[in-house]
Amino acid sequence: MKKIIVLTLSLMGLSAAAQQHMTPELLWKLGRVSALGISKDGKQIVYKVSTPNVDENKMESKFYVMPVNGGEPKAVEDYKDLLHDKYVSSDGKYVLTHKEVKVEKVMGKDYYPELEKSTVMIYNGLDYRHWDTWNEGVHNHVGYAPVNDKDNFTDIMKGEPYDSPQKPFGGEEDYTWSPDGKKIIYVAKKQAGTAYAISTNTDLYEYNLETKATVNLTPNNPGYDTQPAFSPQGDLSWLQMKRDGYEADKNDIIVRHKGVDINLTAGWDGTVDSFYWSEDGKKVYFTAPVDGTKQLFEVNFPGLTKIMVSVKQLTDGYWDVNSVVGFSKNNVIVERSDMNHASEIYSYDLKKKEWKQLSHVNDKAYSNIAMSKTEKRYVTTTDGKKMLVWVILPPNFDAKKKYPALLYCQGGPQSALSQFYSFRWNFQVMAAQGYIVVAPNRRGMPGHGVEWNEAISKDWGGQVMDDYLSAIDDVAKEPYVDKSRLGAVGASYGGYSVFYLAGNHNGRFKTFIAHDGVFNLQSMYGTTEEVFFTNWDSGGPYWEKDNAAAQKTYSKFNPINYVDKWDTPILIYQGDKDFRVPIGQGQEAFQAAQLRGIKSRFIVFPDENHWVLKPQNGMVWQREFFKWLKETL
Repeated sequence: MKKIIVLTLSLMGLSAAAQQHMTPELLWKLGRVSALGISKDGKQIVYKVSTPNVDENKMESKFYVMPVNGGEPKAVEDYKDLLHDKYVSSDGKYVLTHKEVKVEKVMGKDYYPELEKSTVMIYNGLDYRHWDTWNEGVHNHVGYAPVNDKDNFTDIMKGEPYDSPQKPFGGEEDYTWSPDGKKIIYVAKKQAGTAYAISTNTDLYEYNLETKATVNLTPNNPGYDTQPAFSPQGDLSWLQMKRDGYEADKNDIIVRHKGVDINLTAGWDGTVDSFYWSEDGKKVYFTAPVDGTKQLFEVNFPGLTKIMVSVKQLTDGYWDVNSVVGFSKNNVIVERSDMNHASEIYSYDLKKKEWKQLSHVNDKAYSNIAMSKTEKRYVTTTDGKKMLVWVILPPNFDAKKKYPALLYCQGGPQSALSQFYSFRWNFQVMAAQGYIVVAPNRRGMPGHGVEWNEAISKDWGGQVMDDYLSAIDDVAKEPYVDKSRLGAVGASYGGYSVFYLAGNHNGRFKTFIAHDGVFNLQSMYGTTEEVFFTNWDSGGPYWEKDNAAAQKTYSKFNPINYVDKWDTPILIYQGDKDFRVPIGQGQEAFQAAQLRGIKSRFIVFPDENHWVLKPQNGMVWQREFFKWLKETL
C-alpha cells in the first residue's frame, strides 16, 4: 500500500462551500512580502510589501515595521536608518556600493563618434547579450565613497571588463567589508567574451584600500565562489561549487579559519541555498531543499579541533523556509510559504520548536478562499527508485467525482519542486479551476541527494521522462482521475519536457502547454548566451561527431526529431527578450505544429524575458492558460 500523507489546509469555522476559489484576478491582488532585516535595537522587523497595480501595469511597494514578537505593523517612509548598514565600514568613514560604468567599445558611435546616430553593435566574442540585455560595454563595478560624499565614488575595478555584482541576478550579497574596514571582498568572474560564456568560475577578490592591490582569494577553485560573509570571530566564509561549467553543482559552506579552508557541508548529501552565522559564531544556519520542501538546517563550526562537523535539520513540514532574516533571543526570523500561501514572515523558537506567524499581509484575502488539499505521495519509478510526487487536489474535493489532471513539469532543470508559491505557475489557482495537479520530484531535483540531483545531466530525454510518466500513470489509476482528460504543462526545461513528451506520450495526453521551452537542442546551442550550461547538460557541441554524449543528446533527446509523431493540441508561450531560451525555440515549435495541421496557439510577450513580470501581461498569461485548457481538455 502506498504511503500517502494528506494535509488539509481548510480554515476553521468557515464553510468551504461558501468561500471563493482562487482566481488569477485574486492572485494578482496579493501582497508580496520581503523582509529587509531586524532593526538596530533588535526590537522591530523591517519589511516591504509589493502589490500589483494591474490598472497601472506596475508594482507598488510600501515599507513597514512590526515588533519582533509580532504585533500591529506600522508604515514607514524612511526605513534605512532603522537598519544596521553593513555596507558602511567599521570606522564609519566609507560606504560600499556599486554602479554601472562604461568600460568597452561596443557601439558604432564608440568607434566612430561622428556617427552619433548609429545604433550598430560590434562584437569580437560571445557574451554579447545576457538574460534580457544586450552588452553595450557597460559593467557593474564595486567601489566605495566617503559617507558624507557618496557621489565621490572610487571604482576599485577601474577599466576592467568584468562585473561585480554578477549579472543578471547578483546584488549586494556579492560584496562585503572586512571586519576592520580596511579591505573589500567581492565576487567576480574575471573573464570576458567567449571565455565568460563558457565558464562558471567566479572567484572572491580582496581589495586593500591602503595599497590599492587586489588579490584573488580562491584561485584554485574552478567553479562558483559566492556570497562572501564574515563570522562574528572574523573568519571569511562563502558558498562554493567545485566544477567549472556546472551551475547546479553541490553548493557547500566554506570557512577560512587560520589559513585553512574548512568545508562544513562536505559530508552532507545536499546542496545549500543560503547561510547565516549564529550570533556567537559557533553555528551556521542555512536553508536547503529536502524531500520536496525547503527547510532550515544548522551545522556546528568546530574550528581546527577534532570535534566532528554535524549537520542537523531544524524544521520539517509542508512549507518552504525561503530565507533567514535574523535572530531575536531564541527565535530565528524567516520568510515562509506553502502551495496555498504566499510568503509571510514567521519566527521559529529554536528551543520550543514552535512556529509563530508574524506578518499577516494576505490573511484577509485567504480567509475568503477555499484551500486546496496537498498530498505527499511516493511512486516507484521504472528503475525501482522511490520518487516523491506532490498531488494538489481542488477545493471541496470529492473522491466520488472525476477530475482532469495536469502533469506539471518543473524547469531548471535542477531546481527544487518544493512548497513554493508562484505568481505564474500557481498550483492553488490551477486546482481551484477544477484540475488535479501532479508535480513529481523527478530526476534532477535537489533535496533527494546529490546522485538524484545530478542524474539529469546529459540525460534530458532519458530516465527523467520515465519519471514523469510513472507519476501521471500512478495518479491516473485513482478512480477520481479522468484518464481521458490529462494535460502536460511546464516552462524552460519543463517546456522542453512538454515538447519531448508531445512526440513520446503514446496517447496519454489530450493537451500541452509550453512556456519558453527548449525545442531544438542544436539551435539552442547556437543561440543561448550561457554556453557553459549547454556544454554541461548536452555533453558538448553538436559538431563533435566523436562525442558520444553530445551526439546522443542531439539525436535521441532532441524534440525536433519526434515532431512527426505530434498529434495533440499545443499552446506555446514565448518571451521575445528571453536570451536564455531565445525566441526561435518557440517559433520553431509553433511553425512545426501549424504546418502539421495541429491545433496550436503562439503567445508572444515582446517586453518579457524568461519570466512574465508585468501585471497585465501576467493576467493575459493566466487567462489564456485556462482558456486553452477549457478549449482542449
